[in-house]
Amino acid sequence: MAEDAQVVITTEGLTRSFGDNVAVDRLTISIRAGEVFGFLGHNGAGKTTTVRMLNGVIAPTGGGARIFGLDPQTDGARIRARTGVLTETPALDNRLTARATLEYFSDVYGVPRSLRRQRVAELLERFELTKRADDKVGGFSKGMRQRLAIARTLVNDPDIIFLDEPTSGLDPVATREVHRLIERLSHRGRTVFLCTHNLAEAERLCDRVAVLARGRVLATGTTRELAAELNRGHRISVEVDTDATERALALFTALPQVSSAAVVGDRAAARNGGTLLLLNGVARPDVPPVIAAAAAAGLNVYRVEPVDSSLEDVYFALQGQ
Repeated sequence: MAEDAQVVITTEGLTRSFGDNVAVDRLTISIRAGEVFGFLGHNGAGKTTTVRMLNGVIAPTGGGARIFGLDPQTDGARIRARTGVLTETPALDNRLTARATLEYFSDVYGVPRSLRRQRVAELLERFELTKRADDKVGGFSKGMRQRLAIARTLVNDPDIIFLDEPTSGLDPVATREVHRLIERLSHRGRTVFLCTHNLAEAERLCDRVAVLARGRVLATGTTRELAAELNRGHRISVEVDTDATERALALFTALPQVSSAAVVGDRAAARNGGTLLLLNGVARPDVPPVIAAAAAAGLNVYRVEPVDSSLEDVYFALQGQ
């Protein structure tokens, strides 16, 4: 994704309250074309409400948004003509076939009749539903239903695709298929707004993420950027003898180059009679003196490795956990 890519979604203080409950609290974000943007938070964090406001389905109670430069409150229909939305629990009519489902939504989205048959055929092929195209949806597996729901989301060839927990409840094979689809959409220049609480999924797929709690964005950026802001960007793991664990912890914790130290699980170290320690706040130039201090204290150090913060580390640190 190019740094100078066109901005297609902006919000400024976007807020939505339901009575005394503030579902979305002063949301301010900016998303570029072709970006896979992760919107991360627990259930009830405000993800679905945000998607509904961005598509002009419900109005905000404060602030505003622009999609393609348009205001969702006044230009909702024009925006929805260029977006696709997969809800967390997409409704499909069990009485319709896969082909009829796509034809119906092609009509809803105003896909020209001259393109409709080809578009439907292409989507059935892309989602490996051609052989079951004329079977009723009621007999489909959950993975097949989800593939059809995503295909339905793409009938109007949208520029922005909103996906709300697209792999929830899917088996590993179906999940991998959805991940590959998201990657292909991004490579084709489509913008993907991915609402999820699956942190491993977000780390794999997203260019940037916004972490939410109680309707408010806690931080926005790449995993590396967020880790650096939290001072979690410099960490190393050190393996020492198990019987020296407490002594090593005391030594490393006392060093000025180390902000904190803790024991972490590592099966390989345990099998070898060792313990793995995680040292936080150790910048690259400080690694040699830290290890030299351990050697001077008579500690046996068997391996030293840099440790990148995961999105899970960052997420729970932001959530105060």
